[in-house]
Amino acid sequence: MQTWIDQHSAALFPVLLVALWCVVTAAISHVGGWAILARQYRYSSEFMGEKWRMQSGRMRWLMSYNNCLTLGGNETGLYLSVLSLFRFQHPPLLIPWPEISVSRQRRFFFNYVRLTLGREVKIPLLLRPTIAERLRRAAGSHWPVEAVG
Repeated sequence: MQTWIDQHSAALFPVLLVALWCVVTAAISHVGGWAILARQYRYSSEFMGEKWRMQSGRMRWLMSYNNCLTLGGNETGLYLSVLSLFRFQHPPLLIPWPEISVSRQRRFFFNYVRLTLGREVKIPLLLRPTIAERLRRAAGSHWPVEAVG
């Protein structure tokens, strides 16, 4: 067996690397809550609305999506997708505004806007106030009323 591995190690390395990449992206999706949201909010159409690429956000249990999110907003809801490289177990999502609650938070020295996604599952998405403001403008009057506190 060792001889076979030695002879085929050049071919095995890329296969193992891809497998590891898939395991890591799937784990992030499940731990962070994206996979749970995808069960209800998977979106397969072309999103019609404003979109901002290369954005960052943090979901459940500190799962960070740094500079790999595409966030979008229109009157229907919040659009979320990730760069193609990270798409395994991360299908695009469209979450209706009535299924989202909004609050402001301060962590350490930083201000965040917390979007709680889903009425039943309640997956947090922490965003910088600047991108949250863009989303608020894109949503117009459909933006959820912000919780005070």
